[in-house]
Amino acid sequence: MTQDLTPKYTVPGIEREAAGQLIGLLRLRLHALNDLHLTLKHVHWNVVGPHFIAVHEMIDPQVDRVRDMADDVAERIAALGGVAQGTPGVLVGERTWDDYSIGRADAIAHLGALDLVYTGVIESVRAAVKEAGDIDPATEDLLIEQLRDLEQFQWFVRAHLESAGGALATARAHTEEEAARAGAS
Repeated sequence: MTQDLTPKYTVPGIEREAAGQLIGLLRLRLHALNDLHLTLKHVHWNVVGPHFIAVHEMIDPQVDRVRDMADDVAERIAALGGVAQGTPGVLVGERTWDDYSIGRADAIAHLGALDLVYTGVIESVRAAVKEAGDIDPATEDLLIEQLRDLEQFQWFVRAHLESAGGALATARAHTEEEAARAGAS
């Protein structure tokens, strides 16, 4: 059964039903950002090898920005009249993806897996931008801003995985484990 997220009130110029649609869309974005924040910290804590310090230090600003993104999404949900559900149980119960699967591993292996994580997040943000754009330019703008940052973070990750000839080591990977192996090869 689908939960009715129609708020009792919302921002001026948006119908309550449309606000409910946006709230549903943003709930999944909030879950994805909270999950990404935790995944990035997991990588930060479990990266090893000769590229340790470069990756360790590259990840922390991403963690901070993703946390800010989650806060912005939660506040937009509240402004629309919804409830920002940020608890672990709700995240796990409503997410449509599995936990990050790489434990302690070489920096390049983590970056290979993280490339796939970013691809999934970016693809879902792009879909959300399209949906929000039909309803509300303010929500669309919020998501577009986040999309730019997420794409830049993926570019940072991919710079470690790209050959001088422009080939991406993870190009044929379909799972985090495959991407980790491809990145480390």
